[in-house]
Amino acid sequence: MDGLNPYRAQRVADVLSDFRTLQYYIAAAPTDPPNTEDYYTEGWAALRQCALDGQHILNCAADTSVPQASGGPEEQEKAELQQVLLDAFARRHEAQKIYLRQAAAQRWVDYRDSILAGSRPRSSHMPQLRIYDQQLRAELSGINDEAIYAELRGSDDLMGRWTAEDPSLRGVQRWARARRQH
Repeated sequence: MDGLNPYRAQRVADVLSDFRTLQYYIAAAPTDPPNTEDYYTEGWAALRQCALDGQHILNCAADTSVPQASGGPEEQEKAELQQVLLDAFARRHEAQKIYLRQAAAQRWVDYRDSILAGSRPRSSHMPQLRIYDQQLRAELSGINDEAIYAELRGSDDLMGRWTAEDPSLRGVQRWARARRQH
């Protein structure tokens, strides 16, 4: 009995709140362009993939298998809270990744709209549009687990949150791999 279960419970609540906020933003993003000719362009395809990924991370089953802890009810509660934290923490991590990809794609849409200024793409637009396509690809490839983990850790630290038992990046990646297989 270490007396930390209230901190563990608060940590779970904070992470779940963050996840819920991210899910709201993910669900609110557009997925279909105003002009159907743009449907298969890179940014719109990325936005649709983000929406699908957001649905998946919301709908994938939680791992509710908690080992029986010895030491009584408080130790069992500790084990359960640690398991729930891993699930919530990994979902928040994956949602942040989706949100950042979505933000990059939405910037691409805005850049494209500013270049086209309401017209359809013409050959004179192509050099600039290609630059934005490359920029989007570069941004998307730069969104990685290590950077997201560090960003979320920094944010939690700034908010003064209790992070002593946060899952490792490897634990988060294992969780995500297991959910992709289902």
